[in-house]
Formats: sequence, structure tokens, C-alpha cells
Amino acid sequence: MFAAIDPSTHPYAALGLTRNPDGSITRAAEAPITPPSCNLTEPTDPVLSKDVPLNPSTNTSVRLFLPRTALDTATKLPLIIYVHGGGFVILRAASTIFHNLCTTVASETPALVVSVDYRLAPEHRLPTAYDDCMEALHWIKTTDDEWVTKYADLSNCYLMGTSAGGNIAYHVGLRAAVCAVDELGPVKVNGLILHQPFFGGVERTPSEIKLATDTILPLAVSDIMWELGLPLGADRDHEYSNPMTRPDVLDKIKDLGWRVIVTGCDGDSTVDRQMELAKALKEHGVKVLGKFIEGEYHGYDLLEPSKSELILGAVQEMVNSPNK
Repeated sequence: MFAAIDPSTHPYAALGLTRNPDGSITRAAEAPITPPSCNLTEPTDPVLSKDVPLNPSTNTSVRLFLPRTALDTATKLPLIIYVHGGGFVILRAASTIFHNLCTTVASETPALVVSVDYRLAPEHRLPTAYDDCMEALHWIKTTDDEWVTKYADLSNCYLMGTSAGGNIAYHVGLRAAVCAVDELGPVKVNGLILHQPFFGGVERTPSEIKLATDTILPLAVSDIMWELGLPLGADRDHEYSNPMTRPDVLDKIKDLGWRVIVTGCDGDSTVDRQMELAKALKEHGVKVLGKFIEGEYHGYDLLEPSKSELILGAVQEMVNSPNK
């Protein structure tokens, strides 16, 4: 995910960032991006995709992914709202690794995937990303876009996010749990898919200590992401970072009967945080499916798509077996 620079000693450079004297950052280079593909006359792509403005005043948008097979059936598809990763600071919905994942999820589930291109920190610190994704939920409710109105089952909706996107999906889920009936109907969220979600805390966990100098996500890099992403003056025990500071809110998820999938691997410095959240959810009576494996590293299935069977299986299990 990072450049060929030691991220432990040069974390900003490893992320393609330059820290300016005034505290702002300059993004030196953008990761590879993939344009949308929406050619209805050339049946070569199994998944169609297109970009739609979300809020022109904030320059946000959503990228929709529609399996071509949906064009030939009257059966409506599950709807997955996807939130990309990048530590709140880098990457976009159009970034190739996320475009490819959404394409595969749309095809293999199958589902209509709505990927949110939210505003990045530090120009727009949390909770801005949460606000943008909540706006995407309201957009789905009110839009007249044909892909949504014709092909999506709004009563069968799921929030999914990768890494920092998993953090965002979790917090948006908490908001949706509060206003699910009154404000979002007919959009009905039925569960959360947290794909290697990014959480933190002031006290270091064993996995953070063990993998402090990991070449993929060392503490020096994750600390910078929290420094740039959290509200000014907040530390890593802020509720946006450390969900264990607000365990009471987990009851909201239980009361709605949602299921939550949490995936992770023991080569990821954040795995203890992920397992801690899964345990807390279970203790609060939430139906949790923990999908943890040995080895690998943070984002391994993005960088090596041939290893994406865990997350794809988790999505299918959630979406296609809603009452299991």
C-alpha cells in the first residue's frame, strides 16, 4: 500500500504526503485509479459502474456497481453501501484496489454496490466522513437514479467498509441505528460488514507492540492517520477511534437485530482492536461473525485479490443468508 520507503522512520513520505509548516499536508502522488465503465452495448464487462454526484457543494460523489446479469431479471438485488479505506487521509472510491473489490463483490454476491467518495482529512476531519456517508444513505432514499430505483432492494441494505472505511461504516451504522425507522425508510440497514476495520486507543495492544515496525501498517503510520483524522486536540481514546470508550451504544445494534461481520488477520497490527470489538458486540447480545485468520497483513486481500475468498465469503454469508 505504501511507497518503497521505510514507513516506520518516514511515515509521511511512505504515505505519499508532505507535512507543511502550517500543519497542512500536500499529497505528492495519487495511487492508481480506475475510471467507471458503463457501456451497455458492449457486454464484455460483467459489472457496470458509473459515478454520480452526491453533494456538489462538498464535491462528494458515489460510484455505483451493477452486475450486468441484473439487466435481464426482475429480481431486485441486495444493496451494499461501501466505504473505502486509506486512514481517512488518502485514497478514493476510484482507487483501483477499491474499484476492483467493489466490482468483485457486486459480481459474486450479487449486489448493487454504492461506494462513497467522502471528504478526506485533515482538510475535513472526522466526523466529516461519517456525515458524508450518512448523506449517501439519504441520497439512496430519495434518488431517482434508475440503477437504484429499478435494481436495488432498499429493504435489504448493508454497510460495508475496509480499514478506515470499516471504522466509518461502524459509526455510520450507529447513527443509522438511531434514525433507522423515522429518517431512512424505506432504506433498511440489516447488518454491518467490517473488513479489517481500523480502530485505535492510547494504550498499546499486544498486536500493536508486536507489529510496531511492520512494513505495511506500523504504529508510526497509524498514529499519523489518527493525528490527521481525529478532531483537533483529540487523542486515540476519542470515541471515533476507540469504540470501547462507548460500549453503551452497542445496545442500539442489538435492538435492531443486526448481524455484524468483523474480519481480520494476526499479521495486522490492528487485529486486537478488531477482536476486542467483536467480543464486546457479542457481550451486548449482537449476532457477530468473527472471521480471523493466521498470518497475512493489513490489506492483504486488496493487494492480492486471489486471496479475497474470506471477505467474499463473509459478504455472501451475510447478504444471502440474512436469518442464519
